[in-house]
Amino acid sequence: MKDSERVKRAIEVATKAHEGQLRKTGEPYIIHPLAVKKILEEWGMDEDTVIAGILHDTVEDTDLTLNDIKKEFGESVAFLVDGVTKLSNARNGMRDIDTYLPETKDNFLRLMIALGDDIRVLIIKLADRLHNLRTLSALPPDKQKKIAKESLEVFAPLADRLNMGRLRVEMADLAFKYVDPKRYAELKDLIDKHNKSAARSLKKIEEEVGEALKKEKIKFELSGRVKSVYSLHKKLAKHNQNINEIYDLTALRVIVNDITDCYLTLGVIHSLYTPMGGRIKDYIAIPKQNGYQSLHTTVITKDKHVVEFQIRTREMHEYAERGLAASFYYNEQKLTENYKKGKIEHLPTNLLWITELQMTAARLREGKKVDLKKLKLNLFADKIFVYTPKGDIIDLPKGSLPLDFAYRLHSEIGDHVIGVKINGKMSNLNKKLEQGDIVEILTSKNQTPKTSWLDKIITPHARQKLMRAINKNGADGRV
Repeated sequence: MKDSERVKRAIEVATKAHEGQLRKTGEPYIIHPLAVKKILEEWGMDEDTVIAGILHDTVEDTDLTLNDIKKEFGESVAFLVDGVTKLSNARNGMRDIDTYLPETKDNFLRLMIALGDDIRVLIIKLADRLHNLRTLSALPPDKQKKIAKESLEVFAPLADRLNMGRLRVEMADLAFKYVDPKRYAELKDLIDKHNKSAARSLKKIEEEVGEALKKEKIKFELSGRVKSVYSLHKKLAKHNQNINEIYDLTALRVIVNDITDCYLTLGVIHSLYTPMGGRIKDYIAIPKQNGYQSLHTTVITKDKHVVEFQIRTREMHEYAERGLAASFYYNEQKLTENYKKGKIEHLPTNLLWITELQMTAARLREGKKVDLKKLKLNLFADKIFVYTPKGDIIDLPKGSLPLDFAYRLHSEIGDHVIGVKINGKMSNLNKKLEQGDIVEILTSKNQTPKTSWLDKIITPHARQKLMRAINKNGADGRV
């Protein structure tokens, strides 16, 4: 793809600004922003984000000012570069990661809020971090380990939260290689040996499945999936280091045209091989918390080989690989416009954490106080799926209470809650919701929001809606 005139101009400006600067590798510094540019383009980011990626270090490391960038490239690019600069400054004050994760989150929350105005800032930072990891060998061992550990415990999980699967895998493996080089080498060798020994049987399985799918006239793409080193490391920890309990070392991915073909393909595979009990997962009907969709099944072949299959559509595959990076720009445009108008547009479930983050940033911009200790924004929190009586699926953070659920449905419902039924039985507003609960909110027009409810919610979304109602209508203050 040819660079636009704006992108070419950004490269000229960055090259001139970084003139004379060298990276630790000894290369001219401009190599780094150009690498970030390439990564952002591979992710399908919009032109403003690509230009901001080229210029992301200029304000911090050169004489170029934000005003210079704004005049030359517009307000949006300047806004993004400013966000990356603020994020870098926020991180500079952090100590070693061991001192603040997982117990102390204040610094991490400040870091998140620094970029809360526009999620594209975070995507630029992830691209920046990925290239730094790819060239980490040039740094002293102590810095290598510090950056690698932070990448493993903060940036790789963030990539996962954005469902950027390919990035998460590469980032985690690159970082793990420096965090625990001996363990990395052991597991890499184990995976290589397994893949080599499984290659022949895998080819036979591919041929059998391919023939069966052709008979059913299902159009498909079939390929192998290699398990990452860090993913294996985490799984072994869960299974007392017993490699025999890891069933997805060998995996095949089937990409089909539509959802109907996903389920037809699952049936074809189960007609060929014996499915393992408890190993069939339907992430299409109930997606993962980051929006990931796919059918997973683990089977035992006639030759007693254990193989995992992942079945998904092309659209699901693109999302699983690149996540929100390629598509978020359009949502972000709408979100920014709505903030200026003073309203929040409802986003899909897997984007709600972004809304919560941006609402907090908006409050800070308006000069309102935000108690970071009470801000329960945890991008890595486990999610639970609960249901309305009509069967609609609602995704909430683990530990959520009925009022969190009510305000997720609609502020009008939340403001008038008088009770709750959980799985058909009357319950109370202090009862934590659990996976699979059917939740029915009881309301009355005569009910008004209460300040005591602030102790009965955990999500920033519900807290913001409740505070708005209290400020507008007043509250009786009774428990």
